Amino acid sequence: MSDKPSSHAVYVGSFDPLTLGHMDIIARGARIFERLTLGIGINPDKHPLFKTQQRIDLCKAAVSHLDNVTVTAFEGLAVEFVRQCGSRLLLRGVRSLTDIDAEFTMSLANRVLDREIESVFLMSGERYNHVSSSLIKQIATMGQGNVRERLKDFLPEVIIDPLLAQIQK
Repeated sequence: MSDKPSSHAVYVGSFDPLTLGHMDIIARGARIFERLTLGIGINPDKHPLFKTQQRIDLCKAAVSHLDNVTVTAFEGLAVEFVRQCGSRLLLRGVRSLTDIDAEFTMSLANRVLDREIESVFLMSGERYNHVSSSLIKQIATMGQGNVRERLKDFLPEVIIDPLLAQIQK
């Protein structure tokens, strides 16, 4: 296998907040693909902790050391966004059997919506298998003691203070 990356992939999610688990997938994807677009999904039915522009800014700060990663927001279907980015690869991270089941179902639906978009799956690193945005929010809101220090095992450093400030509002 050559060390030269070969294409452009798109990794989508709400990233509310971006976790070290997400960063693991992003860093690995950035090594595999020539370009990686991080697509922050806007779902009008959800009530995210961070506003869209805040999520864009936080994600950009977290991936600033990765030259081949760009960050943008999108509305609508992931496969349509992948196509708009000029890609045919949808990168997905999976942590558990439950994730695999849900991602398999979504992948089948995406193939019906656009047969040219391929889903590429990366297994979460074992260190991040349990990390989720919901867990992070619980730790930030209910944690005792030095919560900031505890969050270092779950979040990129640039996300911690903005998360704690947002939780305290």
